[in-house]
Amino acid sequence: MGPSRPLAAVLALALAGPAAAGCHHDDTAAAQASAVALVAQVPLTRAGFPPDAAAAKAQLARLKVEWGRNWQTYKREDFGRYWSDETDAVGGRNGCDTRDDVLRRDLKELRVGDRNPCVVLSGVLHDPYTGKELPYTYRRASQIQTDHVVALGAAWRGGAYAWTPQRRLEYANDLDVLLAVDKQTNQDKGSRTADKWRPPRRAYWCEYARRYTGIKTEYGLSVTAPEKLALQDMLASCTA
Repeated sequence: MGPSRPLAAVLALALAGPAAAGCHHDDTAAAQASAVALVAQVPLTRAGFPPDAAAAKAQLARLKVEWGRNWQTYKREDFGRYWSDETDAVGGRNGCDTRDDVLRRDLKELRVGDRNPCVVLSGVLHDPYTGKELPYTYRRASQIQTDHVVALGAAWRGGAYAWTPQRRLEYANDLDVLLAVDKQTNQDKGSRTADKWRPPRRAYWCEYARRYTGIKTEYGLSVTAPEKLALQDMLASCTA
C-alpha cells in the first residue's frame, strides 16, 4: 500500500528539523522535499474505483439481498474510536491522518504544510451532496465533515457485525469509503441506507450509487430489497 516505511522515516526527519542528530539545514530541506514527493505519490483511491455505471449495475445484480441483521448490537467504537493509519486500506500506512488524506484528495485550491505535507492548511470543498462551496482553514471551525458513504451502522447491518476488529478498522479508514461533505447534510444522513436517504443534489445520484455499490461489492456487504431498488433507480440516472 505505497511506500509506508520510507515515508514515515522521511516525515520523521522533516519534522525533526535541523536539531536532529547529524542533520544539517540542507539535509532537512531535502527531507521535507522528499516527504512532499512521497505523499503525492501514494494513491488515494483504488484503480477502477468507483466502478462505471455498467460495472456498478452488474455488481449490484450480484449482491446478496437480505434484511439487515444485528442492528441492536451496533456500537460506533467497534470500528475504532479514532482515525487510524495502521490499516491496509487505501491510504493506510502512508504516514498521514485519514481525515487529512480525505481533505487532500477532495479539496481544491489546496495548501498543505511546508514541513508536514500531510497537514491541510486551507482549501475549498465543492460539496458533492449539495453543490455548496465550503472553505476550509486549519484549526478553524469548519462546515466540512468526513462521511462514510455506506455508513458504519449500515455496514454493520449488512455484514460487518461478523468481521474482525481489524477488518472494521480498515473499513472505517478506507479512503474509497469516505468523502468530504457538508456537515449538516452528513448529520441529516446519519446511518441511513440508500432507500432512506439520497444526496439533495440529484446530479450526484449516479456517482453516489456507483460509489455505494462499489463499496458494498468490495467488502461483501448485503443490501436490502428496498436498498437495491433505490440504487437501481439512481444508477438509471447515469448518462452513457
